Amino acid sequence: MNEVWFMFGALLLAIAIGVPIPIAVAIATVVGYFLIDIPFVAIAQAMYTGVEPFPLLTVPLFVFAGSLMERGGLATRIVAIAQSMIGNYKGSLGLVAVLGCTFFAALSGSGPATTAAIGSVMIPAMIRERYDPAFGGAIAASGGALGSLIPPSNLMIIFGIVSDNSIPRLFLAGVIPGILASSLLLLCTWLIARKRGYGGDTGIAFSFGRLWDAAWDGKWAIGAPFVILGGIYSGIFTPTEAASVAVVYAFIVGKFIYRELTMDDIRTCLKTTAMISGAVLIIVGPAKAFGELMSLMDVPELVGQFLIGFTDNSFILLMVISVVLIITGMFLESIAQIILLTPLMLPIAVSVGIDPIVFGILMIIACEIGFLTPPVGANLFVAARLTNLGIDRISVAVIPFLLTYVVVIVLISLFPEIVTFLPDLVYGKVS
Repeated sequence: MNEVWFMFGALLLAIAIGVPIPIAVAIATVVGYFLIDIPFVAIAQAMYTGVEPFPLLTVPLFVFAGSLMERGGLATRIVAIAQSMIGNYKGSLGLVAVLGCTFFAALSGSGPATTAAIGSVMIPAMIRERYDPAFGGAIAASGGALGSLIPPSNLMIIFGIVSDNSIPRLFLAGVIPGILASSLLLLCTWLIARKRGYGGDTGIAFSFGRLWDAAWDGKWAIGAPFVILGGIYSGIFTPTEAASVAVVYAFIVGKFIYRELTMDDIRTCLKTTAMISGAVLIIVGPAKAFGELMSLMDVPELVGQFLIGFTDNSFILLMVISVVLIITGMFLESIAQIILLTPLMLPIAVSVGIDPIVFGILMIIACEIGFLTPPVGANLFVAARLTNLGIDRISVAVIPFLLTYVVVIVLISLFPEIVTFLPDLVYGKVS
C-alpha cells in the first residue's frame, strides 16, 4: 500500500512542479517499478505494447481527414446547411452554430477541431449580430465538444483500444447520447439568447427552396458520414480502413470538387496532424506502462473495495465515478485521462453490473466537460483565440452549457438503454 502512495505522490508532485504529463507519468512508473523491484526493461516492453495496436492508426488518419474537411470547404457548407434549416428567430445564429457543430462532429472525430472549424465561421457572424462575444465563444466550445461524442470519435477509439471493447459498438453507442446532448445545447442556447435578446435581425426566413439549394451545394459534405459510418456498419471496411477512406474522400472533395484545398492547406493539415498525433503517441506509451503497474499493485481492487464499501448502487457509483472523472478532467488531457483511468475505474463499474460501453460513453462525456473547464480545457483555448477574449470570460459563459452535459450523464446513468439500444439492435446483446 505504501508503494501505491509513493507512486501517486511522485505523479502529483511532478505535475505540480510543471513537468509535462507524459514525463510525469513515466517518472511515477519508474518509481513504482523500483519500489516493487521489477526490472526496468518491463517498462520499455509495456510502452512498446502501448503504441503497437494497429487501430491507433485511426487517430492520425481521422485527425488528418477532419483537418482536410475544414480547409477544403466542407465546414462552410455544413454551416450553410444549418443556416438554411433555422429561420430568422431570436438566437438563430447560436442555434446554427450548435447544429453546425453537430454535423461537423460526424466528420472530424475531435472536439477542438470541431470548435475551430465551426467557431471560425460562426463566432464572427454572431458578433456582427451583437451577440456577446463570450457567449458566442461558449456556444462554439460546448458545441465543439460533440466532436468526441458523435461518431467517429478519437476518444472512442482510444477507449476501445484500452478497454478491449468493440469500436463499432462504441460508435453506435454514441449516436443517441450525441443527439440528446445536441438537443439540450440547442434548448440552452435558445433560452439564453431569447432572454438576452440576441439575434433575429437577419431578415432571412426559412424556406424549403433555400434549404434544398444549401443541401445540394453541400451534398458532398453531408455525404461523408454516410460513406464513413455506412462502410463500417455494412462490413465493407474496418474503422481503421474507414479513416483512410475519410482522408481520400476529404482530399478528393476539397481539391477537385470544391477546389478550395491548396497545397499550402495540405501542408498545414499535415503539420496539425503530426502535432496532435505526436502528442497522443507520447502519452500512450508511458500511460500503458503506468496502467499495467497499477494492475500489478492491485490498485483497481483497492479503489473498488473502497467505493463498493461506500455504495453498491450502480447509479450512485456512476455519479461518484463521474465526479472523479470531471475533476481529473480539469487537470488531465482527455486522452491521458482515458488511458490512465480506464484500467482503474472500468473494473469497478463492471463489478456492479455496469455495461463497459455505458461506462465508456460516460467517460467520454466527462472528458467533454474537461474540454470546457480550466485550466486544461482545450476547447476554451480555441474559443478564446477565436474571440480574442481571456479564457476567464469564456469559462464563465460556458457554465450553463456544462450543466447540459451533466444532465446527459445523469440521464444515461438512470437509463443506460440510451447507450445500449443501437449497439444491441445492430449487433445483439453481449452475454
